[in-house]
Amino acid sequence: MENMFEVIDCPEGFKVRLATHQFEKEVEFWWGTVKPQAGEPALTWEKLKTLVDAQYHPRDMKRAKEQEFLRLKQGQMSETEYAAKFNELSRFAPN
Repeated sequence: MENMFEVIDCPEGFKVRLATHQFEKEVEFWWGTVKPQAGEPALTWEKLKTLVDAQYHPRDMKRAKEQEFLRLKQGQMSETEYAAKFNELSRFAPN
């Protein structure tokens, strides 16, 4: 989403509306339970990211993925497969 925001030069005030418009199925249902009601302050993009992260990337899962990254070895994977796995898991161990 952030790449798209950059490409279209999306104003801060539209980011949440544009992102949540893309929600489908269970995420759309979840959004219906947490989105601000009329008269409540609108969510910022940063707050929405925090809510989504807490809902769909629990801390225990992040720790497990970080450990998987730290233990990652190429083994029988091709270089391409290893690079893809490395990139997939590296976001869980930013340091």
